Amino acid sequence: MLQSPLEILKQYFNYDSFRGLQEEIITRTLNREGHSLVLMPTGGGKSLCYQIPALIFEGGTIVISPLIALMQDQVDALRKKKIPAGFINSTLSKKERDDRLNQFVSGKIKLLYVTPERFRKNDFIDKIKSTNISLLAVDEAHCISEWGHDFRPDYSRIAEFREVIGNPLTIALTATATAEVQKDIIEKLNVKSDEIKTFHQGIERPNLRLEALDIFDDKEKYAAIVSVLNNYSGSGIIYFALIQTLEKYSQMLRDNGYYHGVYHGKLQDKQRKQMQRDFLSGKQKLILATNAFGMGIDKSDIRFVIHAEVPSSIESYYQEIGRAGRDGKDSLCLLLYNQEDLYTQMEFIKWSNPSADFYSALYDLITRDLPAVNTVDGIEHLREQMNFKNRKDFRIETALGMLDRYSITEGSIDNRDLKIIDELPDLLQDDDRLKEKLLNDNKKLLSVVNYFRSENCRRVFISDYFGFKDEKPCGNCDNCIM
Repeated sequence: MLQSPLEILKQYFNYDSFRGLQEEIITRTLNREGHSLVLMPTGGGKSLCYQIPALIFEGGTIVISPLIALMQDQVDALRKKKIPAGFINSTLSKKERDDRLNQFVSGKIKLLYVTPERFRKNDFIDKIKSTNISLLAVDEAHCISEWGHDFRPDYSRIAEFREVIGNPLTIALTATATAEVQKDIIEKLNVKSDEIKTFHQGIERPNLRLEALDIFDDKEKYAAIVSVLNNYSGSGIIYFALIQTLEKYSQMLRDNGYYHGVYHGKLQDKQRKQMQRDFLSGKQKLILATNAFGMGIDKSDIRFVIHAEVPSSIESYYQEIGRAGRDGKDSLCLLLYNQEDLYTQMEFIKWSNPSADFYSALYDLITRDLPAVNTVDGIEHLREQMNFKNRKDFRIETALGMLDRYSITEGSIDNRDLKIIDELPDLLQDDDRLKEKLLNDNKKLLSVVNYFRSENCRRVFISDYFGFKDEKPCGNCDNCIM
C-alpha cells in the first residue's frame, strides 16, 4: 500500500505537518491536475513540493539544478534520509555517470539531479528519452529568464528538454521572480497559461527583522558590524561584494579577537567545502563571505545576516537574507549602505555586460591566438590584448563564462584545453539587446537604493517588488518601529 504524503513527510523528513502551501502543491502534483510554478521564500520548503511526489510516483523524477555544488549538497542530504537520489555531473568519471544513469533508468534512483548542460550530451539524451519520467522539477527557475538576476542560457532550452523526455508533468520553483520573470518562466516551459498554476506565499518570514543603516566610512561600518556581533549570539553571515574588502575586515576582526571563517572564490575548492562543513556543524559560528556562499545551506539557526556592501539586486538580497531564522526565531537582516559601495556595484554591472563588439573581438582573438591562450599566462594575454591589463576590468571573465554557457567554447584556460566549437550566437551580437540588459541590471540596483531610502515598511517594499500586493506592514522592521 502506498504511503500518504503526510506519512512520507514524517518518516523521511521528521515533520508532523506541512507548512504554507506545500500540501496544496503536492496534492495538485499527485493528482496530475497540471503544472505548477512555485514562488516560496528561501527556507520555505520548496524542495518538499517535488521530493514527496517523487517518492510516490511510479516513474522517476529529474531535477534540473543550476550548480554542481548545490546538487551535491542536496543529494547528500537526501541520502542521509535513506532517499534514493543521485546526481550526474562533470565531477564524475564516465563509468560513474553511466552507472548512475542505469540506476535511474532501472528505478533504483528515484530522484536524479542534473545541470541543464547535461542535455547537451547525446549519450545522456539517448538513454533518458526512453525512460519513464513522472515529473520534471526545475529548481531555481528564475535562471530561465534573461531578465532575472542569474540567467543561464541552457535553462532557456527547458522546453526542448521537456519534449525530449515526453513533456512530463512539470514543477518550476524559485524564491525570486518578479511578475516579468514569472511570465518568462511560463513561456520558456512552453506550457499554456491554463495548464499551469502559480503558487506564492509572499514574504512570510515575520521573525526576520529588516534594518538598513547609512554608513559614512570604514570606521562606522566596522562599528556597526561589531555591535551586531556583541549583541547577537549564535551563527551569522556577513556578505561582501569584493574579496579585498572581505579580507580587510577579516583582518580587523581577527586583530580584535573575533573568531571567524572566510569563504570566497580565491580559496581552493577543498578549503571552501571544509568551511561550509564547519559552519553547518556549528564548529564555525561566523562566516565572512561573498555571494558565492549560501546556496543550498540548510542551517536553521542563523541569527543574523549582514550585508556589509550594497547587493546588486533585491532578488539576490532577498535570497541571501532568507538564510536567516529558518527555525522561526528572531533574526536580524542588516543592510549597511555606503555610496562608495554603490559605485562598486555599478562597476560590477558594467563589467558584467560586455558589448557586442567586445564579444566579437574576444571570439576572434581566441580563434587567432589559441596556442597563446592555452598557456599559464593565457588570461593575462587576453587581458593585455583586450583591455590593456586593467585588473579591475572583469569583462574577460564574464565573456568567457558566457561563451561557455552558450556552448561556443569547450574546455578552459585553467586546464589549457580551451577551444572554439561553434559560431557566436545572434544574442551576443545584438548590441541593442545587450544595452537593454545593461539598463535592466542598473534598474535592479536602483531598486536596492530605493529599498534603503524607503520610509515605508521594508517587507511591504520587497513584497511589492515581487508583485505580492496587499502585504500588511510587518511592525518589526526599522521603519515600522521608528
